[in-house]
Amino acid sequence: REMTEPAGIPERKQTVLGLYVTAREAYEKWLAAPGQIRIIDVRTPEEYIFVGHAEMARNIPIIFVKYQWNAEKNEPVVTPNPEFISTVKRLAGPAEALLLTCRSGGRSALAVNALAKAGFENVYNIIDGMEGDLVKDPESAYHGKRMKNGWKNFGLPWTYDVDPGRLWISSAP
Repeated sequence: REMTEPAGIPERKQTVLGLYVTAREAYEKWLAAPGQIRIIDVRTPEEYIFVGHAEMARNIPIIFVKYQWNAEKNEPVVTPNPEFISTVKRLAGPAEALLLTCRSGGRSALAVNALAKAGFENVYNIIDGMEGDLVKDPESAYHGKRMKNGWKNFGLPWTYDVDPGRLWISSAP
């Protein structure tokens, strides 16, 4: 089942291409055609390594953390990956099916939009990402935790093991 309508999808997870799948749907899509479907994890290399990743996912970060704190926004300072588009272009053509994931669907939406602007046409946002959405139930022991959906919570195959051929390695000197 492919979701092409953004109904019920938070605005920060919506994309200009309007192609959406859940983590479970992404895995089923990949299983049906593993040689034709690519899963790209756009999280930082640190997240990919230490939080774990889908076994078949290639790590191509959309942003990097600068190890500085933005007190005004109360979040880390980030910078775009200048090699994101060129790296994806080396991996796939503009019509190939790409499924993008991050923690919970926000950064992957930004990455889908960047690829669409670069001419890619068949790029899906995995709307619940690796860790899923926050549980919003004060009565639950999981309140405020990412336990609602997502790759890990669905029990899909993931690993901490790193294949250097799938990990982000900059081509910059």
